[in-house]
Amino acid sequence: MSGKSLKAKTSGRTDWSRIAATSDEDIETLAENDEDNPATSEADWSHAVAFVPSKKTTINARFDSDIVSWFKAQGPGYQPRMNAVLRKYMEAQTKISKR
Repeated sequence: MSGKSLKAKTSGRTDWSRIAATSDEDIETLAENDEDNPATSEADWSHAVAFVPSKKTTINARFDSDIVSWFKAQGPGYQPRMNAVLRKYMEAQTKISKR
C-alpha cells in the first residue's frame, strides 16, 4: 500500500488506538446502553419476512400532483412507498378475483 493511500485512510478525527483497545465486552456494554439503537428480541422479529425484491421497471406515469406531493411530504423514499401502496392494492384485487 502506498504512503498516500495509507494517509488517506488514517486521517480524520477517529481515535483508532482507542478503538483497537476497546474489548468486545466493552463494545457489547456500549451497545446495550445505546438508546438510539435498542436491543431487539425474538418477538420483535416474529413477523419479519425475508424476500428478494422484484426487478423494477422504469415507466413514465402521470399521477395527480396532490397525490405525489402528499407522498413526497412523508419524507425520502416516496417512490417505494407508492410502489408498496400499489402492490397492496394489486394483492387485494388478486385475492378478490380468486374467490
